[in-house]
Amino acid sequence: MKWIGGALIAAALLLPPFVAGDFYINLASQIFIAAIFAMSLNLLVGFGGMTSLGHASYLGVAAYLAALLTTRYGFDHGAAAALSILGTVAMAAFFGVIALRASGLGFLMITLALSQVLWGLAYRMSGITNGDNGITGMTRPEPFGISLESPVAFYWFSLTVTVIAFVLMAVFVSSSFGSSLKGVRDQPRRMAALGFNPWMIRWITFVYAGFWGAVSGLLYVYYNKYIHPTSLSTTSSAEALLGVIAGGSGTLAGPAVGAALVLLLKNYASAYIERWNMLLGLVFLFIVLVMPTGIVPGVQKLTSRFRGRSS
Repeated sequence: MKWIGGALIAAALLLPPFVAGDFYINLASQIFIAAIFAMSLNLLVGFGGMTSLGHASYLGVAAYLAALLTTRYGFDHGAAAALSILGTVAMAAFFGVIALRASGLGFLMITLALSQVLWGLAYRMSGITNGDNGITGMTRPEPFGISLESPVAFYWFSLTVTVIAFVLMAVFVSSSFGSSLKGVRDQPRRMAALGFNPWMIRWITFVYAGFWGAVSGLLYVYYNKYIHPTSLSTTSSAEALLGVIAGGSGTLAGPAVGAALVLLLKNYASAYIERWNMLLGLVFLFIVLVMPTGIVPGVQKLTSRFRGRSS
């Protein structure tokens, strides 16, 4: 059964460029970007027990830095990408020191407040960010001399980055550090009594999640070739959080599945249904009632039950 599931996933990832049109290929690329963003948030929410409503800060800041460095200051894509990620990770390190002074609802409100500050600055500092008009004129990089301007080329690029991100995040949560992170999530006092530093474990995870948020931001601005303050909005963070919860927080594949669901409803269903937000609400209500732990854990339970009955 695992081999069959793996083969189906591989086919779903490898076949679109050969059988689908540009619209669906572009949609798949957007799903990969949203998947990385949701998986990075899941490091905080699912594995660290730190619910954040400000994760869009890292996507938006990385995208803005890359756009500014390439369009205004003449940096090449490689240098701009490195500086954007470094700058965003440094910001995540600073934000972590502030946000981790609290936990639970306090942590959520601090991350939300920090995100709102950046969102407001993106609108107000029009001399730098161009305000509500956003920054245009971005081009896509050419890694190893390969142009990413075509939908198919960008699809393979974003798929490669997504696979790398998935593997590295899987290694992170499966390591001994990941085990300590789960221990801090479930029993922080006991972990502290055992000699662990819960604050430092959470802070490192916070910074690592910010790193992958920055990577998703680079892919986001490369795909759109444009960046606007809405990328920093609470809505962007909330959509990622919904994807994590719907797919199954604390699982590796769940956030990717949930992000795909949110993006499909947002970009595809909205073309046919005017009030697509209502449809999104109904879908999530169904998931909460039928699969309260999320789609991926719910499907795994149904599969195990089917195997038990068949045996």
